[in-house]
Amino acid sequence: MAVTATFVKHREPARPGSIPDRLQMFTREVRFYTEVAPSVGVRVPTAFRAEVRDGSTVLELEDLSSWRAGADPVAAARALASLHERWVGQAEASWPWLPRPDASDLVGALYEERWPVLRGRSDVTDAVRRIGDALVGEVSAVERVAHTAGHNTLTHGDASAPNLRTGPDGEVALLDWEDVGSGPGICDVAWFLMSSVEPADWDRVLDAYGDASGLGEALPAISVQALLSLDGEEEGSVDALEWIGCLEEATGRL
Repeated sequence: MAVTATFVKHREPARPGSIPDRLQMFTREVRFYTEVAPSVGVRVPTAFRAEVRDGSTVLELEDLSSWRAGADPVAAARALASLHERWVGQAEASWPWLPRPDASDLVGALYEERWPVLRGRSDVTDAVRRIGDALVGEVSAVERVAHTAGHNTLTHGDASAPNLRTGPDGEVALLDWEDVGSGPGICDVAWFLMSSVEPADWDRVLDAYGDASGLGEALPAISVQALLSLDGEEEGSVDALEWIGCLEEATGRL
C-alpha cells in the first residue's frame, strides 16, 4: 500500500494583542480542517490530525510539495469562483464562527506608522503615493466598504500564488487557511490580482472569475495590505517593483 507523504505544521500561541491573536488565525485553521474542509468543495490538503493544545496548534497534512507551486491565473480564478459560488449565503449559517474579529485598528496603526517611511522610497511612484496618502486615517473605513462589495460567502483570506499548488492533471489546490473567514468573494480575487497577477492579465482573470462588480469597493482595503507587503521588500527589488506595478493598476481602476 502506498504511504501518503505528510508534513506537520506547528504554531505556538500568537503573541497577545497581535493581529494573529486578535484574528485567532492559528485556531481558525484547525477549525477549518476539522469542520469545513470535508465539505468545502475545492481541493485542499487532507488533514490527518488537527489539534489545539494549550493554545498551540498542530496540523498533520497531506504533503503537496511535489505539485507545481502556484497556478495558472485563469485556473486559480475558476477555483475561487467554485469556492465562492458554493457557499453564497450559506457559510455563516454552516459555521457561525467564520466572521473574523475586527482588527482594522491594529492594521490602521501599523499603516500609520509605516506609510511615512514607505512614502519616501525612491521606487514609490506618484500614483502609489496618491493612493497611499488617501488611505491615511481611512483603514477602518475602507475595510467596512470592502465588506459590502458583494454577497457573503466563504473566503480563503490569503488567495495568493504561494498558497496555490497545481497537480499533475491541472487540479488547483488551496493551501494555508489561517485567514479563512466570510465575506464577499471578490475580496479574495482582488488580493489574488494584487499579489500574484501581472496587470496585463487582470481582465483575463476577472473574466474567468465571473461577477467582479464589487472590485472597486474591495481594492482600497486590498491596497492597504499591498502597501504593507511592499514595505517588507527591498527598495528597487524585482518583488517591490511588482507590487508597485499592481498598485498602479489598482489606482487606475478606482
